[in-house]
Amino acid sequence: METTKLPPSSPSSPTTSFSVPSAEKVDGFPRRSMRRARQRRSHSSSQFRYQSSQVELTPLPLLKDAPVAELHDLFCKKLQQCCVLFDFLDCVADLKGKEIKRAALNELVESVATSRGVLIEPLYPEAIKMISVNIFRTLPPSENPEFDPEEDEPTLEASWPHLQLVYEFFLRFLESPDFQPSMAKRYVDQKFVLQLLELFDSEDPREREYLKTILHRVYGKLLGLRAYIRKQINNIFLRFIYETEHFNGVAELLEILGSIINGFALPLKAEHKQFLVRVLIPLHTAKSLSIFHAQLAYCVVQFMEKDATVTEYIIRGLLKYWPKTCTQKEVMFLGEIEEILDVIEPSQFIRVQEPLFKQIAACISSPHFQVAERALYFWNNEYILSLIEENCQVILPLVFATLYRVSKEHWNQTIVSLIYNVLKTFMEMNSKLFDDLTASYKESHSHCSIAAFLLVSVYFSFCHPVLRFSFEQLPPRVNLFTRLPPSFDPLFLIPFFFSSLPRPVPAGS
Repeated sequence: METTKLPPSSPSSPTTSFSVPSAEKVDGFPRRSMRRARQRRSHSSSQFRYQSSQVELTPLPLLKDAPVAELHDLFCKKLQQCCVLFDFLDCVADLKGKEIKRAALNELVESVATSRGVLIEPLYPEAIKMISVNIFRTLPPSENPEFDPEEDEPTLEASWPHLQLVYEFFLRFLESPDFQPSMAKRYVDQKFVLQLLELFDSEDPREREYLKTILHRVYGKLLGLRAYIRKQINNIFLRFIYETEHFNGVAELLEILGSIINGFALPLKAEHKQFLVRVLIPLHTAKSLSIFHAQLAYCVVQFMEKDATVTEYIIRGLLKYWPKTCTQKEVMFLGEIEEILDVIEPSQFIRVQEPLFKQIAACISSPHFQVAERALYFWNNEYILSLIEENCQVILPLVFATLYRVSKEHWNQTIVSLIYNVLKTFMEMNSKLFDDLTASYKESHSHCSIAAFLLVSVYFSFCHPVLRFSFEQLPPRVNLFTRLPPSFDPLFLIPFFFSSLPRPVPAGS
């Protein structure tokens, strides 16, 4: 028996019984939470919003066989017929009705895609109503509260056999040569777009893929909604960053934004720059960054290619949010930095080279070999290498101490080999500067070695007279210590030695 769903303006939904499978009755305790999750999912699903009265579907004549005079009327009846919803959680219920609706949807899709003159003004409200009734629904909560999109399988929409055809119809409707934006804008309004954006939180990736294409078409066809769409996407991202930290459709929305940013007019408006600084850059702090990082990096690079003056905001923003404890995110950040440097202008590179290469030096010294390796791969990029060569006088002092030290200390031989290649490259770029830095590094570290030896020597000379060291080769001031009284505490000497020694300059200072 078929049932008709209430229009979106009538949100009432009767309580639906839920039968527990016999397999679960054997041991109810371990599966109780899963059963409650399925109940919540069922009650919030669109399949359960029925009218009290039930409607049985009957097959209508085929559109291709209808006389021209009756075509539009038959098309409208099929749209109304497709407003009936079915319970797909029960696989054997209403099989005849489900097949009738599926056939009708297929006909509507084919007719809109192949026929001309079908979309007349009276059909617009009926088409949008059918689309709204089928796709707009309250999304169920996740069955797994700790759902990890990278590890766990998503929950697929049970009604997809019909829902896919509705989305296909909507897409063909928007792409039809007969589509009139002036007529459609009366029905595809801000409320409709807001509901469409909420559906991006669906766990089903097939649905999000359709939504991505459809929203992009709406943005392109209905010019009056563009600012509103951007504003609502902005709100979704802000809520995701600062409140929920959960939204399934971030990657798809960023993919849409990538093409939107590509179409921005120059010079960039202030609102667009604010969106970059206040939304796109803070998105890098998300725990689930790996899911949408490729799309986010593309958007950032698109902004740079549109307007080079935003480069400094981007680089300094990434350095501000640089991950401290997650090596996987560090590798992603380094990959994005390389994408940025691939398109950076030399004049902008000069403005950010100092803080940037301080961070790169810190990454090279990371004990995690993937982070160090990813940072050293920058020297394999010809364009980046040319930028480094042009600014060798600034960059080499920033990274030399780190490169030299890590080449002696790192546990991974691959990293050591890469560092030797980088040092060789720097030596070929500017041999005089390289030699000066090498001498300075060795001198500063020899002072540290002498200081350590002095401290140990003096300590043993006072605390262990039997193990006295010979001070004949030491600086004159040390010989004075041998004439101090035995009660003198040698630990008092530590500040004295280190305050008088030159300190090595750390990398990047």
